[in-house]
Amino acid sequence: MTRPDHARRRFVPNWKWPARYRRDQGAASVWLLAAGLVLVAMGVAGAAVGTATVARHRAQVAADLGALAGAVRAVDGAGSACARAAQIVAANGGRLTACTLDGFDLTIRVAVPVSPVRGLARTAYASARAGPVRTSLE
Repeated sequence: MTRPDHARRRFVPNWKWPARYRRDQGAASVWLLAAGLVLVAMGVAGAAVGTATVARHRAQVAADLGALAGAVRAVDGAGSACARAAQIVAANGGRLTACTLDGFDLTIRVAVPVSPVRGLARTAYASARAGPVRTSLE
């Protein structure tokens, strides 16, 4: 059984939108695309900030561990202490940029490369000090 021809047609109303609405055809699509672009940009910016924060923490961990490992060798001299600190820093993905031994206090500075956005290379820095606990406030 087939339907009559008028039953298959789509219903089309015989009225039109008022003129004030007809001139804005397609504007919602542009606004939706703009809102989507803003959300994507905010997501990329948030990911870049997160990546930079993680790199900063990695640099601080490398500096802390390197300073502690180097301070153990402080009695052997600055060369031995700084070499051990450099080994530990390199094992944690960093690069030792400065190392000073003052008595038994070892202070180091570490750089860790970071790329928060593709094509944008930056460096996160951190420093740490390790040595014996001071009992007097001199």
